Formats: sequence, structure tokens, C-alpha cells
Amino acid sequence: MCNACGNPAAPGHWTEAGAATPGDRLRARFHRARVLDEILRPYGLMAHDGGVVPGIQLGNRAGASMIVENLTELWAEAERLNGAPIDPLDARYLDGF
Repeated sequence: MCNACGNPAAPGHWTEAGAATPGDRLRARFHRARVLDEILRPYGLMAHDGGVVPGIQLGNRAGASMIVENLTELWAEAERLNGAPIDPLDARYLDGF
């Protein structure tokens, strides 16, 4: 564990269950960030997990960004940046499927 940043965070997110190796856990984090980014893009937001620091980087087109610790914080901050609730089942998101 890194003494400066606390990475890797213990014990991991529930979506990483079944990750047999640290590499699997990292791939699960990257996949989760890609899915979040796809959901948030129609709202002018973006999510990124570089795997270097714990948490997920959340940002908007104006350049504001922050690192959130978990998905609960991510949704709260995304809605705050958006100025309105975000619905992952909104037609703006689902039109791509």
C-alpha cells in the first residue's frame, strides 16, 4: 500500500467480486469507469479511473473535477454538477442502445 495516497484501497468495490488477481480487480475498475462515463457523457460529465489513485475522477466540460471515493458519492456529485437528478434509464442514455 502506498503511504502517500492509500492505494490500493481495501477491500474493493462489490462489482469486483470474483476478481482472482490484482490485474482482474484493476480491469473491473476500468470497466466500471467506462460504463459510468457512457452514462454521464449525455449530461456533459465524464468519469475516469486511471488506476493510480483510489476513487473515480468526475469532471465536467467546464474543467471542474474531483475525485470521489465511491459510487454513492459519484451520483451525488454528478447530480450537483448537473444541477438536476441523473437517471441512467433516461432516453438520452438509452438511445445509444
